[in-house]
Amino acid sequence: MHFKWTWLFLCLIVMVILTGCDRIKESDPREIVKQYVEWWEQGSYESMYDVLSLESRQKMTKEDFITRFRNIYEGIGAEDLTITTDFMAQEASETRDERVFYPYQIQLETSAGRVQAEGSFELLKEDDSTEAKKLSWRMVWQPSLILPAMDFGDKVNVQTLPSSRGEILDRNGHGLAINGTIEVIGIVPGKLGADGEQTLVELAERLGISTEIMKRKLDAPWVKDDLFVPILNLNAQQGRMDYSDLPGVVKKKERARVYPYGAAAAHLTGYIRQVTKEDLANAPEAQYGPTELIGKSGSEQVYNEVLRGRDGKRISIVDSSGKVKEIVAEKEAVDGQDIRLTIDAELQKSIFASFREDAGTAAAINPRTGEILALVNSPSYDPNAFIVGLSTEQWDEWNHNPDKPLLNRFTKLYAPGSVFKPITAAVGLKLGVTTPGKVREINGLRWSKDPSWGNYYVTRVKEVPVLNLRDALVYSDNIYLAQEALEMGADPFLKEAVKFGFEEGLPLPFPFPKASLANEGIKNEIQLADSGYGQGEVLMSPLHLALAYTPFMNGGKLIQPVLDLSEQENKPQKTREVLDAHTAGIIKRMLVDVVQDPKGSGHGADLSGIELAGKTGTAELKISKGEKGQENGWFVAFDTRESKLLLAMMIEHVEDRGGSGYVVNKVAPILQKYYEKK
Repeated sequence: MHFKWTWLFLCLIVMVILTGCDRIKESDPREIVKQYVEWWEQGSYESMYDVLSLESRQKMTKEDFITRFRNIYEGIGAEDLTITTDFMAQEASETRDERVFYPYQIQLETSAGRVQAEGSFELLKEDDSTEAKKLSWRMVWQPSLILPAMDFGDKVNVQTLPSSRGEILDRNGHGLAINGTIEVIGIVPGKLGADGEQTLVELAERLGISTEIMKRKLDAPWVKDDLFVPILNLNAQQGRMDYSDLPGVVKKKERARVYPYGAAAAHLTGYIRQVTKEDLANAPEAQYGPTELIGKSGSEQVYNEVLRGRDGKRISIVDSSGKVKEIVAEKEAVDGQDIRLTIDAELQKSIFASFREDAGTAAAINPRTGEILALVNSPSYDPNAFIVGLSTEQWDEWNHNPDKPLLNRFTKLYAPGSVFKPITAAVGLKLGVTTPGKVREINGLRWSKDPSWGNYYVTRVKEVPVLNLRDALVYSDNIYLAQEALEMGADPFLKEAVKFGFEEGLPLPFPFPKASLANEGIKNEIQLADSGYGQGEVLMSPLHLALAYTPFMNGGKLIQPVLDLSEQENKPQKTREVLDAHTAGIIKRMLVDVVQDPKGSGHGADLSGIELAGKTGTAELKISKGEKGQENGWFVAFDTRESKLLLAMMIEHVEDRGGSGYVVNKVAPILQKYYEKK
């Protein structure tokens, strides 16, 4: 019995102690502040609401309280919120026993930068309705407890400060991708009038879009009666139409990306489009804005981080009339940097025009400096279409075109055919396998080494029974170069030929694949013979082919390519010796004969007053020897005196059109025009 009363007495003591502790906690406003601050930093807005004063809760529902905090903090991109309270200053700010104030400092990171401000917590002692005669400290809520400068009726305004994207210019300052203007058709809803539905129908017919597209844009949450609602960026044809008879329809100019050279430089410039969810996921470190325009191909893509501007942000507090009370944080916009390429835009345009819709590609360089003067692709597309609004019909047409206008041919590898022969000839001279005067006797148009080749043979176009190395290049004789490669042997041939830039990447931001001589080494004599005249498994891009000819003009030195003009100005020229100057001079002289000799395969490009050197080639794409297959025609040409231009061009499907001669006839006018202007 004594034990029972003792136990009850101890329980009573414990309850009193616990009740007392609770009373101390409830009666200590500092504890309320500490808890409120902890919840605030954690974003536990629901818990924060529960410690507000009765009057504060009557002014705002819990749902409104939570929503306002979340919308504002998410809108300003709030992170790393820290609140520091000065409890020592409480006595100086206390007004009476039922109300206390505690100064605090708030710091947080936002999309516009760091915010640091001072505020004050106000706590009120009031009856707790859940327990009679119990007083509790409660937080008196003010808008300043979101951001210290806020008051009732104020709003937080987040404004984007737009930046400009850098422009892409050619070597002469001509714009390849610039910030220009386009025409935009839009609607001011309040001016549509009573026949608004009919106006939408008529506008849809003229623009070739559905009324549903327009209605979706007009139903956007931000739309107001007096605001211009953009409907469509106009192409040239749409821009010429008259819309003045349609009430509420307005045509205006807006800034946009413009590509002045259009299809002529499309694969070089590329285009920009709005960032996608995939872009955001694949490159989170780029910190793209949700509506940012980024490069999706070409120079726009490879130089995107240099070209792209960084938009600024301004976070301000505005009163009920919309007047700015205070700028909370501001981050200035940073414009993107311009890129000046080594490209000659007018030469680019001239080369593109020469294709006349033929499928092919070309690369032009300055052989002395390595500066890339043109990278051309045909057929092509108009990158401006991606800016004004690409129709489904146009996209389908491009995608289903058998000539593949969207394919970037100048970054692809192709069999070079006979334009590879000068490399074989140079290697043969270097190794001592041949000399300029060495004669080979070859009978007929077909040749095979011995019966071990079976039914396989090497063919040539012109029968010349006795010929030397110069003749082999002038007449483009496959058999002569095949025999030369066999005399060298696979290993010596590969060891020297690879020095012309094979199996190594080009030091450029564009994704050029590595040129190759053989996939997994030269496996047999037939492959070696074919490789000697640029078939077998030899693959080159037009740019690499152009670069491979630079030793013949630079005393045996292979030059590296340059596309960014600032690199050429700020860095020393990089070269590598692959031949001695004497050997290089021999090949150069032979290539002059290819053009000047009336029987030469490149004689169609012999221009008055300009000494040109060059080499033709026809690469055959077929599975078996006897079949008829696609032929790609090549021509590489350069001037020998001023040495300002080296052009390599390839056109697909030249079979039954004169082979490589078809390409020669296109190149000659380009060179003539180029040197006339110079």
